[in-house]
Amino acid sequence: MHSIELLPDAATERAVRRVWQAVGDAGLPSLADHGHPTNRPHLTLATADTLPAATRTVLAQALTALPLPLHLGGLLRFSGRFEVLAWAVRPDGALLALHEEVWRIVRETPGAGRPHPLLAPGRWVPHITLGRGRGAVWPGPDSRWLPPSASASGTASGWWAAARRYDSKSRTTARIGPDRA
Repeated sequence: MHSIELLPDAATERAVRRVWQAVGDAGLPSLADHGHPTNRPHLTLATADTLPAATRTVLAQALTALPLPLHLGGLLRFSGRFEVLAWAVRPDGALLALHEEVWRIVRETPGAGRPHPLLAPGRWVPHITLGRGRGAVWPGPDSRWLPPSASASGTASGWWAAARRYDSKSRTTARIGPDRA
């Protein structure tokens, strides 16, 4: 499986990693505990079984829209096979347009497989994952987990500076489009 992901600017990445560390220091599931070198804060736009070279070229062209403003809101919690704690991304029109374009490119790629339905425009809940685990609970208040640089409402701003492709089979990444990180 391949995912197309946006990467935050360096300052925002440091802020997210501080939250990862705070959650981990509290003895709770955190992405700070995920030691693989590809682990970094990101926003998933779409997934595909395969991404042929021609599709990667089209994606690179779409991703010339970067950098784009990044707006983080409060915390989210998702339940399912795993419990997830995430920092909500508040999408603006430019991010929504880029997401829709990337989704369309992947969906129209012959042999790419069916894109993940939860990432479809209209269903997508943009977020940066902070922690995940089976039966995990992150007690409130939410402000406990956010860095002091976030406002009282948990908001923070930055930039989506680069994009990458992550291959879950080989556990490797490759940049797509411009890199302004």
